[in-house]
Amino acid sequence: MREALIASLCLLGLPLLLAGCSPFTLLNGADGDARRVAEGVPYGSLPAQRLDVYAPPGAAGAPVVVFFYGGSWRNGSRGDYAFVGAALAGRGIVTMVADYRRYPEAVYPAFVADSAQAVAWALAHAGDYGGDPRRVFVAGHSAGAYNAAMVALDARWLRACGRAPSELAGWVGMAGPYDFLPLTSRALQQVFPYPDTPADTQPLAHVSADAPPTLLLAGRADTTVDPRRNTDGLAAALGRAGVPVRVIDYPRLGHGMLVGALARPLRWRAPVLDDLAAYVQAAPAPSGEAAGGAVLPCSDTGFPQ
Repeated sequence: MREALIASLCLLGLPLLLAGCSPFTLLNGADGDARRVAEGVPYGSLPAQRLDVYAPPGAAGAPVVVFFYGGSWRNGSRGDYAFVGAALAGRGIVTMVADYRRYPEAVYPAFVADSAQAVAWALAHAGDYGGDPRRVFVAGHSAGAYNAAMVALDARWLRACGRAPSELAGWVGMAGPYDFLPLTSRALQQVFPYPDTPADTQPLAHVSADAPPTLLLAGRADTTVDPRRNTDGLAAALGRAGVPVRVIDYPRLGHGMLVGALARPLRWRAPVLDDLAAYVQAAPAPSGEAAGGAVLPCSDTGFPQ
């Protein structure tokens, strides 16, 4: 998943690779006035439970996106995806790019529990960075989109932190795996329970009328995560449940380039940033009281197993 993005960048950045630079150097350059305003903020007590915050200058009452990167639940770091934070902050969105526990340190459900804890933290602390706690979105790409989907669709995860998906203004999935049973690859079998993989490990199993509004982005040239089974299948299920859902297709984008196109050097590939930012900016706050205040301690004993 992350490897697909790296492969795409390698084709574009051969001189950097020969110089010993990471291909993510291509993406993580300056992006207007947006900046990282906080680095390595703990949202929990474990070393992996850290996030970086990006904000537009003078942010006040801005929408907030909590973003989880992909990497097959094995690879990646929040620093690699600084370009996501900078891109969205450049469009007036406070953005939190979060790390989470990954294999081999942890397996399912640890990364979903971490994601829920990060979102709960964002709901409580959005205002500290100029964000509106009533306009918080969870988003992710690839494996990170799975994390986002589970937090948004399965209320048990946020409930363990004293929160609820109804507090979210919406969620965004980019090239996410939402329906991938049976587990056919050794990599997935190492991360998820196997061979008796519970059906409730799949986001598709948690679709209900209570789900937050949804934006699903898919590259139709994706050969890593089948958009027909995953994006289209989830969209159809959400639609049948009466959930507001929008799908945006990018015919020429593959798996990695869908998120890569958020970066300034690659925006010519497709209007992914325009579409994502417009959705977040236009979405209304959910009804009910504003979120805020302290986060209840989240522990593994309170999460689904």
